Amino acid sequence: MIYSLRRKFILISTISVCSVLLVIFMVMCVMNYAQLNHTMDALADVIVSNGGIFPKRDQSGRPSPSKGGPLMKVIKKEPPFAAHFFTVWLGTDNRIKKIYDESVFSIDEAQAQDYVEDAQKKNRERGWVSDYRFRMFRSGDQMAVVFVDGEMNRMLSNRFLLTALLVLSGSGIAVLILIMISSKKAVYPVAESYEKQRQFITDANHELKTPLTLILSDLDIVESEFGKSEWIDDMRIEGERMKTLIHQLVLLSRMDEDQANLRICPFDLSNAALDTVSEFQALAFEQKKNLAAQVEPTIEYHGDEGLIRRLLSILLDNAVKYCDDNGKIMVTVKQKRHISITVENTYSSVDSLELEKLFDRFYRADKSRTFNGSFGVGLSIARAIAKNHHGDISVYKKERAIGFKAELK
Repeated sequence: MIYSLRRKFILISTISVCSVLLVIFMVMCVMNYAQLNHTMDALADVIVSNGGIFPKRDQSGRPSPSKGGPLMKVIKKEPPFAAHFFTVWLGTDNRIKKIYDESVFSIDEAQAQDYVEDAQKKNRERGWVSDYRFRMFRSGDQMAVVFVDGEMNRMLSNRFLLTALLVLSGSGIAVLILIMISSKKAVYPVAESYEKQRQFITDANHELKTPLTLILSDLDIVESEFGKSEWIDDMRIEGERMKTLIHQLVLLSRMDEDQANLRICPFDLSNAALDTVSEFQALAFEQKKNLAAQVEPTIEYHGDEGLIRRLLSILLDNAVKYCDDNGKIMVTVKQKRHISITVENTYSSVDSLELEKLFDRFYRADKSRTFNGSFGVGLSIARAIAKNHHGDISVYKKERAIGFKAELK
């Protein structure tokens, strides 16, 4: 039990820590990408404000005329560092008329034309083409595109993200190691409480079983001495009821443990289901309820045959008890990816049921709590049996009908 709780605690903690770290890393990626775009756009805006060129300076520090054109009269801004870029001016046919490429080592016209076409395909004012951040602008009556080299910025950005990823991964591993070390102490109070509860049920079984057996035996002696009496019959019924309840509680306590008590072996589930259905045929007929079954033949299953039969018995007993008069009960057993056992019965008051509580211990749909042979632990036992076979049971409702579906893996 402690091992199972620790495993669940570690699993939940791992998912939580990994989710938080993943969200942090994603936020860092988005912010880093936005900052990179902002930086590159700022450089592009400065270049655009200077008319798409970056004037050279002579030895005195004054701007010198660029080759192929006069010196710009007004230099509004200068990039904070010597950015590598080139600017392309286009004609009316979207073909290159002029290239300014003095800040890059070399760019031929064919390569520049490819960059321009890729930028135009994006149909946006700004964007990325390869390692260049581009911005389209109008220069007089011409369309121009400035391409700013962002390779260095991207490399620095990627290094930062890689460093952040390594730091977050290391932090996550360290936290998970601490969780694994401290998990035993974290789940110990719950495990101790559960063990005390289970031990109480076991002790109660031993302490109550013997006096109950003596009481029932004494009742037989009293009846043989003084004859039958309704008082003796009532005491015997209540004694048997208490004996059954104790047996079910002990069984449920054992089902809550790990699978050490299961007797796993291959068996024919189809025959087991048909046998169990046939056992309830007489009871259903006596109560004027129609019980039918659709069972796929030769379904082989590896599990505890006795417990699987008990699961079927619990579902069928529940269906017979709560089926409407002259109603129908249908049992379906089939195998697709997993084995599916469905028990469905007509029940006119299905809308009044709290389906999420049906598997709670000692819960009964009958609000008056009148005894009808049920203690409200049968479905809890059925679910425990299914979970011990790596499956589960779910409940659903239809119009004037309720069904239970057990899936076994």
